[in-house]
Amino acid sequence: MILIVDDTPENLISLKKVFEKHDFEVDTASSGEEALKKVLKNSYVLIILDVQMPGMDGFEVAEAISGYSKAKETAIIFLSAANTEFKFIAKGYSSGGLDYITKPVDMNILLLKVKTFYRIYEQNRKLNEMQKSLLEEIEFRKEAERKKDEFISIASHELKTPLTSVKGYVQLLERSVSKGDSETVKKHLNKAQSQLEKLNSLIADLLDISKIESGKLKFNKQNFPIDILLDNVIEVMTQSNPEFKIHKKGLANCEIYGDEMRIEQVIVNFLTNAIKYSPGTSEILLTINVSNDELYVAVKDYGIGMSPEQLDHVFDKFYRVEETSQRFQGLGIGLYISAEIIKRHGGQIGVNSIYGEGSEFYFTMPINLKTEFNA
Repeated sequence: MILIVDDTPENLISLKKVFEKHDFEVDTASSGEEALKKVLKNSYVLIILDVQMPGMDGFEVAEAISGYSKAKETAIIFLSAANTEFKFIAKGYSSGGLDYITKPVDMNILLLKVKTFYRIYEQNRKLNEMQKSLLEEIEFRKEAERKKDEFISIASHELKTPLTSVKGYVQLLERSVSKGDSETVKKHLNKAQSQLEKLNSLIADLLDISKIESGKLKFNKQNFPIDILLDNVIEVMTQSNPEFKIHKKGLANCEIYGDEMRIEQVIVNFLTNAIKYSPGTSEILLTINVSNDELYVAVKDYGIGMSPEQLDHVFDKFYRVEETSQRFQGLGIGLYISAEIIKRHGGQIGVNSIYGEGSEFYFTMPINLKTEFNA
């Protein structure tokens, strides 16, 4: 938009008509003071500013405008009938003017200059947008590279840990076998098996994320009883974590259409995280209900909880909740995979949490959706 500032009404009207005839959006002000008020409220691409005005003259208006952060880049063209000497023209440029035109004004020349300025302005705007977009893209490459390096480092560590443990237990087994100590052999075998299961879980997560990235994560959907699945999961989780009591609240009393193994994977992930991030506690609440043909499953713990900043990123790929006092194992992809699984079932996933008081992860999904999201 162009702002024309002139204390002579005839000048305002004639200039306004010319520019509007050539499809420019125009605003007017009859004094320097009025112009400053309008500059504070509106954004202008160009200001055509009369030099000789009562009150604030054009130079004073230009200097005031240059002090406004919002308008300091706005271009100014001075118009003057009386002040045509070089010193005034020089003052116009030093006050921030793009050009200084003397009256009587040749409208064709003024119009040509304004059109040329607008063309340059549009080119600069597009260049600035391209530069901003390029900088954002570069920062996104840098961030992606940093996350990739961090993930490789984490994955290497997490994979080495169970492997090192298995190696240690195998060495202990060799000694126990040679001594004929069957009880100790059994104990070491169980511990080695546990570490191998951790390793298998980590590798499965890595394979899943690779399939998600390539669009090859497959689903085998069919009807299955969700209540039985939950009871089985609770039994297995309780056996492997006897120090935790998992309370189940509610019943579905129906079959769910979906990939039973993948839904179980999500629930196991919720429960595993609830146990992992709840040191010093012993209870977890699993809630299930069906309403309006929609399944709701939630796992609530009473552990460390999360800050609002952490909540914003908890389903991001490679994101891990870290505490300064302790380090939790994991690749930071379990919840990302879970979110993808629920999305592919036409559902939604979410979390509620209060720092220091615990978290509740939940998902909802249609119980019998067999069309759009069937894969």
